[in-house]
Amino acid sequence: MLNCFDNDYSVILCDGKFPEHGIPLNLLNNAGKIICCDGAALKLLQYGMEPYSIVGDLDSLPDSLMDRYSDRIFRDADQESNDLTKAVLWCHQRNIRPIIILGATGLREDHTIGNIALMADYADFTDVIMVTDTGIFIPVTKPQTFRCYKGQQVSIFAITPATKITSRNLKYEVSERCFTNWNQGTLNEALSDSFHIIIDTGKLIIYLKHYLR
Repeated sequence: MLNCFDNDYSVILCDGKFPEHGIPLNLLNNAGKIICCDGAALKLLQYGMEPYSIVGDLDSLPDSLMDRYSDRIFRDADQESNDLTKAVLWCHQRNIRPIIILGATGLREDHTIGNIALMADYADFTDVIMVTDTGIFIPVTKPQTFRCYKGQQVSIFAITPATKITSRNLKYEVSERCFTNWNQGTLNEALSDSFHIIIDTGKLIIYLKHYLR
């Protein structure tokens, strides 16, 4: 039910709340590569796995791990971007894709909102989704069909307010509507095993609530 990257993918693990739900944990366990944002490496080790690489400004990485993983640490001191963006760009430069982002939510609401919004920018140059303990965030830059199940909860977030949105096969249909606030496209519901979103220009984030524990 990920709509993409069902087999071969890499994970970027952020230093937010470590996954607990079975879906993100399964994705973590089966990732081809795990790229850790700074201090997320410690959480990954405590879980029993090791990072492929560690990327960030390294302000939260213990000295013991700096020494242990000196061969796979990539420092980026740029203060104009966060560690998630640094990790995504690092992957892009090495043609590591598609990417599933985990651990990007759950500890600070400002970080959560920022990380979700950045997904729309990442979609300009790579294939990426974000999976949390409650659902999946998917950036949309063109018309797209989504696999789902009947009754699955769906929310639409317009990153660019002028975007005209049309939906097909949702309980509350949208027809060439421009959302002016993030709340306006929330709490919708799929009517069958797929739905379709049409946009002319601009960017959206689609959220699909998980269907199981």
